[in-house]
Amino acid sequence: MRLVKPYKVEWLSYFFIMPVIAAIKCYIVLDMSWFKYPGLFYTAFLPVMAVALFPWYLDVICTRYIHQKLAGIRQTGKRILVIFIKQFLIILLSVILIFVTIGFFNPDLYHPTLEKFLLCMMVGLTFTYIAIIIWEGNYFFRQWKESLREREKYEFLSLQGEFEGLKSQVNPHFLFNCFNTLSSLITEDKAQAEIFLNELSKVYRYLLRNNEDGMSTLKNELQFIHSYFNLMKTRHGEAIELQMDIDKRYENYLLPSLSLQLLVENAVKHNSLSKNFPLTIEIFTTVGNKLLVNNNIRQRNLKAPSGKVGLKNIRSKYELLRQPGFQVIEDEKSFTVVLPLIWLNAADPKLPQYAQAIS
Repeated sequence: MRLVKPYKVEWLSYFFIMPVIAAIKCYIVLDMSWFKYPGLFYTAFLPVMAVALFPWYLDVICTRYIHQKLAGIRQTGKRILVIFIKQFLIILLSVILIFVTIGFFNPDLYHPTLEKFLLCMMVGLTFTYIAIIIWEGNYFFRQWKESLREREKYEFLSLQGEFEGLKSQVNPHFLFNCFNTLSSLITEDKAQAEIFLNELSKVYRYLLRNNEDGMSTLKNELQFIHSYFNLMKTRHGEAIELQMDIDKRYENYLLPSLSLQLLVENAVKHNSLSKNFPLTIEIFTTVGNKLLVNNNIRQRNLKAPSGKVGLKNIRSKYELLRQPGFQVIEDEKSFTVVLPLIWLNAADPKLPQYAQAIS
């Protein structure tokens, strides 16, 4: 059987709180003799401190066991009740040992009464119950924070799974269209086909590598969207346009990976494309560390089905990162999404601890 190793705070409770309790109980049991005879320090106080080691260590073992068996936040009430009962029994045992010890070493000065016994019980319970309330409050707070962290991690992993599912749905469809375009270009324009294939390889290299961490710099996202848009441009020609106005100081800021790809894909999916009325997508930065993605609205005759999974996914990522400011603004003429740009500071308490791992 392994011995339980007391924590630092438990040792401190013995060396700083126990001497006070032992001195008060010696005074209660010995009355004024405690002040008259200096030798009682060796025949009463020190023996009491030595004997108190046993109930103190038993208390450590029992408390540790209770915390293991009743560790959940929902078990807090039951845990505190069990600890209070345990503490009453521990104090009862310790007072009995103290009375026996003082009587054994100081028989001439020892005059026990029920009143003294109850008073020693009250002193022991008062000190220890106050300590329990403080320690259990701290324990509950730590458990609550840990529960929040676990919940955030669970939500993040669930979101990542949803995001991977989204990619598995989008990418094959996108790849199928690209191969159709490439097949046509090989017959019509081999030079253009080579350029198209090069851009396609850049896009999929990014999808397979750069998105593993979940977050990307704005610079990397823009390089990716440039290649991605070139593929779209090859397929749709003058029916689609892209305009970018990016302040270079924001290039190293972060945003969730593939956010721009999802928004561009949505714009193409939900709008009609024609040479006379081209779909124009604008990507630009504004003050306040924000990136805006805007497109004009060209209603399709037959609307494409949409569960708005992409927008929900991006919003959820910002919520998990505790970054406010994500907005969707829509009117009859345009559709705009506001993406907050994140400057990751390791000392920033607003960011979850796992944010560093995905940046």
